[in-house]
Parts: sequence; C-alpha cells; structure tokens
Amino acid sequence: MSLFSRLSPRYLKWGVAALLAASFCTASWAAPAPREVWHDALAEGYAELTTATRALNQATTNYCATPSAEQRATLESSWRQAFDRWQAVRFVDFGPIERDNLAWQFQFWPDAKNTVARKVNAWLGSAQPVGLEQIQADSVAVQGFPALEYLLFDPQAAKAQPLPEAPACALASAISQLLEHNAVQLQEQWQAFRPHYLGTEQFQNTTVLAAMHGLEILRNKRLVAPMGLEGKPRRNPYIADAWRSEHSLAGIKASLLGLQQYFLPGLRQVMTSPAGTELADRLDQQLTATIARLERQPADLQQLLADDAGYRALQLIFIEVDKLNQLLSGNIASELGIVRGFNSSDGD
Repeated sequence: MSLFSRLSPRYLKWGVAALLAASFCTASWAAPAPREVWHDALAEGYAELTTATRALNQATTNYCATPSAEQRATLESSWRQAFDRWQAVRFVDFGPIERDNLAWQFQFWPDAKNTVARKVNAWLGSAQPVGLEQIQADSVAVQGFPALEYLLFDPQAAKAQPLPEAPACALASAISQLLEHNAVQLQEQWQAFRPHYLGTEQFQNTTVLAAMHGLEILRNKRLVAPMGLEGKPRRNPYIADAWRSEHSLAGIKASLLGLQQYFLPGLRQVMTSPAGTELADRLDQQLTATIARLERQPADLQQLLADDAGYRALQLIFIEVDKLNQLLSGNIASELGIVRGFNSSDGD
C-alpha cells in the first residue's frame, strides 16, 4: 500500500493544496522583473544595431573596392536597415548612450544650420588623410548616419566628390567603421550596465520616461515641425530627419516598432493591475494601428507634404501618434504615478 493510499482524504486535500500553492509561489518567483525584461529586450536591440552597422561597414568596403550598380543598391539598402535599427533603440536616453555624446555620434539632428553638409564638404575638399581616428577626433556632425546619408543621397556631395571617388570612399569608410565601432561599444557597455540597472529602483521610472520623451520627440520634432503645425505654419520636409534618403516616415515607423518590441513587454510587467493591463493592451493596439497606417504610406515625408491629399494622410498619422502620446504620457504615466520632469533634450 502506498503512502498516499494510507492518508485520509482530509490530509490528501491539504497536501494537494500545499503543492499547488508551492507551484504558484515558484512560478511567481521565476517571473522576470520589469527591468530584467527591459534590459534583455534592449540588449537584443543593441545587438541588432551592431549586426546592421557591421553589414553597412562591409557594404561600404565592397562598393568602394568594386563599384557597381548592384553594390551601390546594397550599400543604400544597408544604410536604411542600419538607420532603422538605430531608430528602434533611439528612445533610450540613459545609461551607456549618455557617455561621450554617443547618441549624437549616431545621429546629429536637428541640423538647422546644415552643419553635416558643411563638415562633410570640408573633408571632401581637404588633402588631409582621413580614417577612423581622424573622424573620431572631429565633430559629431561628421560621425554618424546623417553624414553617410549626405554622401550617399545628396546631389551636392556628388558635385563635390562623388562616390566611389577615392576621397568620398575614404570618408564613407571611416564613418561606417565608426558607426560599427560605436554600436559594438554600446552593446558591450549595456551588458556591463546590467547589475546597476537591475539593482537601481529608479531605472523603472527612468525607462518609462525615456519612452515618453522619445515619443514626444517623434510627434513634435519629427512630424509636427515638418508639417508646420506649430510655430511657422509652413510645410518644410528639410527639417525632418532622413529627408535626403527619403526615409523620414520609414524611420518613424521603425521607432514605433522599437517601442512595441523593446519597451512594451517590460511595461506589461509593471502594469499588473486590471486598469494597468487594460492600458498596456490599449497602447499595444494603438501602436499596431499607427504602424499599419504608416505601412500604407510612402517612406518619404516629402511626398505627402507636396499636395493636400498627401497632407491629409499625414494629418491622420499625426492623430494616431498623438493618441499614443496621450496614452503613454497621460493615462499610463498617471497610473504609474510618474510626473514628467525636465529633460536635458527639452527645447533643442
């Protein structure tokens, strides 16, 4: 006769209940904390950025070694893919990205004075040797995606020293090498940052605030400003980011995909009350709806600004993005007791 068969039904019932309770406690204990989810998700995002910048660097090398229409198409596509991978993690404005103006080294923007063009043209017209170290020692305006975008897509750069001429290739290679170098550095430093991030309670609010601020920049500077909805009532595609590559709206979509993939899962771990769960679901649904609307539009903001029908399509995108902003900076921030404070990037 087994031990269980000798126990009374009352003790069996108690034993089963105890086992279920222990299982529940084990499952709860094993559930990852929000900051663990966020750190692991962002580690994946930084790894994808590293992979994409490595492919961009290789595409630059290949094109400059054996230029062809096919290699040029691969290079331009690699730039867009790497730029999108940066947009996906761009909202993170704390931790390793704060060191040595690293975010600016990836993307110098806004560029109201056309500093990128002036800096790149100065290098194209210089007899000074150019390589990774020389670019590292220069301005952030010549170190990141916008500088390489200028070389690849702007007719003015082609007039000065077109790719694949030696001066332009040397500069493009140095910029792409630095982009890969910085991505590798960022990925490694984010991993080293893990114990501090997981052990510091305030990073929970910091992460939410970073997403809030990133979404506000997306709405106010990347969409509202070019549309002329605030300040000067004039449509101006040239103040959007990635306008030279005709990739402005595609970059916005990449940023929203990044929030959905790298921010939302951790937020769900924070929003555990019934009201919080409902708000997280609403944010997910609104992200999906906004991304879907962007997918029905061209990648280029300038095309939609060119006529009234396109502008109406942009207005609908703005409405969707504004709903996202109200949800995150309004309802969700209120549910979490987060008060929006001053950010060092405010007023740029």
